[in-house]
Amino acid sequence: MAQKGIQDYYPDDYAICYGCGRMNKHGHQIKSYWDGDETVCRYQPEPFHTGAQNFVYGGLVASLIDCHAAGTAAAALHRKEGKELGVEPLSRFVTASLHVDYLAPVLIDQEILMRATIDEIKGRKVVVSIDLFSKDSLCAKGKVVAIQIPDDYLSKYN
Repeated sequence: MAQKGIQDYYPDDYAICYGCGRMNKHGHQIKSYWDGDETVCRYQPEPFHTGAQNFVYGGLVASLIDCHAAGTAAAALHRKEGKELGVEPLSRFVTASLHVDYLAPVLIDQEILMRATIDEIKGRKVVVSIDLFSKDSLCAKGKVVAIQIPDDYLSKYN
């Protein structure tokens, strides 16, 4: 059986995100995993993710960084609170700020690798930095401020 990704522990109500929701059959369904104090995520772009010939469009890069950061934030807070994945419910996060620096083109036919580190955990806020690689080249750097979703979020905004 394959190892579960962080996103596999999201409650069903929040597992519908286009980027990371396991229940969204049309989405990217990314999976993030702990690797020491970092999280890693691998993603294989599809031919329809094209922005320019042979390259991924920038929106996919931003989307992957965004969702990998949100999963990393949830897992980091869980870990900081001494909880194990799968034992207690995993909190969900939304993005308060997303900054992406595009450094080089991302090849459409190569697997994308992202590595995330935690810059800060303060209350409900987690700041995550991400490096995105394609064929061993650093292609983008992201910084995400993620905010833990309050318990009454769904009832308040539905």
